[in-house]
Amino acid sequence: MIRRCMHRVMRSFIIHMSSSTARRANADTLVKHLPNAELSEAVNGRDPAQIADIHCHPGNLFKPSYPFALRPAEIGVFQSHRRIWRKMVEENIDLAIITEDDLAIDPGRFARTLDLLQDHATVDSYVRLPVKQRETAVQVVAEKDDLRLILPKIIGLQCICQVVGREAARRLLGVTDQIDRPVDTLLQMHWVTKQPVHTVLGTGNREVAAQIGGSTIQTKIRPSGKLGREWKRGVYRAQLALRPQKP
Repeated sequence: MIRRCMHRVMRSFIIHMSSSTARRANADTLVKHLPNAELSEAVNGRDPAQIADIHCHPGNLFKPSYPFALRPAEIGVFQSHRRIWRKMVEENIDLAIITEDDLAIDPGRFARTLDLLQDHATVDSYVRLPVKQRETAVQVVAEKDDLRLILPKIIGLQCICQVVGREAARRLLGVTDQIDRPVDTLLQMHWVTKQPVHTVLGTGNREVAAQIGGSTIQTKIRPSGKLGREWKRGVYRAQLALRPQKP
């Protein structure tokens, strides 16, 4: 088990839907290896009762507009993260690792990642620990061996693993009482959230959704619709590129 590595007591929350039995073993492995860990019941976006009080909009709350309709699973994921952010604020939790249940970690490398963050993560932090190493640094904050803590120029997608501070959680709650796009896409909009997002590259984190039942978000798209979707996605990304993070 990864022991306490921070100057504060860090909690860990693994988002997991109890009905997803194929993912339970992996979720339990994360509970075993992450510090002070517990499962956090995922919101089922396909259950009207669970999302009855959620105000969704058709991609037009913020600029640039989001060109796709929110899928039920995306709504559920967003609200699952918000549930943990709220818990952090209400219970005065300084720092938490928030993961999804299709994450696999290398315990040794993950411990070194937390060591790297020890002098940098605060209650104001949001630090991604992504499985894809695609982000380009506008600033390198710290380096240790093959790990790099960076401020990425353009914030990457996916929320499979992150370290979140209490005040960052409070800030994000304040701008997400209504939603119009997926949580990872909203987090890219630092000019909306007022929340800088950092990234640690080299953590060794992996996504294992394919081995434990497949993605809960992706849906099949007809070939005739793929070209138009890719064009819209390209236009949207080009607009994001005009608003990079700055040191």
